[in-house]
This record gives sequence, structure tokens and C-alpha cells, in this order.
Amino acid sequence: MDYIYPAIFEHNDDGSYTITFPDLPGCISEGKTLANALEMAQKALTQWIEYLLDENESIPEPSDIKNIILTNNQFANLVRAEIRDNRAIRRTVSIPSWLDEKASNAGLSLSKILQDALKDRLGIQ
Repeated sequence: MDYIYPAIFEHNDDGSYTITFPDLPGCISEGKTLANALEMAQKALTQWIEYLLDENESIPEPSDIKNIILTNNQFANLVRAEIRDNRAIRRTVSIPSWLDEKASNAGLSLSKILQDALKDRLGIQ
């Protein structure tokens, strides 16, 4: 599921950026460069939303970016957090008995191998 929130990027005297989210008090991050700040904003938002979900807390509605009041050294930008449901599910898969035995003897985790193979096939990092 995707969550998109406006963030305020404040350009600091040392060239770094401080990032705040008007709808998520306490969700703050920093970046040394603009590119780093954009990355850090996405990580901060993702972790904040994941925390709210884990704690079964309500997730506030995002503000309209057009209604955010800024100072001269600030700009607003939308930040997207993609939240994945990482709960494990059971699936029945079939493999030949000899292959299962070889994998077991090698100490391989079939779940891990399947996850890695699916991510590779789907182009997911």
C-alpha cells in the first residue's frame, strides 16, 4: 500500500536539509544534500507509517500540499512510502523428493531460496 504525504524541506546554512512532515508531528529527518534528503524523507515516512500500523494507531489524512505555508528557505514536496505486508504466509509447493533431500543435506532454506528467486524474477530488490 502506498502512502503519500507532503514534507517540508528546509535548506540549512551548511547546505544540508531538515525534513518535517506537517501531518506527522515528530517525524523528522535530515539529509546532507538534496538527493540524500529526498531519500531520508522517504525512509523516515516509511518507518513512521510502519510504526503506526504495528501499534494499531490511526494514520492521519495527508494535508493538501497547496495549503502548506512556507518560509523563504523552505519548499514542500510529496513523499511516497510503499508499505509492504511482510507477514509470512504458508504456501504449498511441490519439488521432487531427491531435490528436497539434497537441499536439506546442504542446510538450505527453501523459503529463503524461493523468496530470493521470486524477487529476482519480478525485479524486486
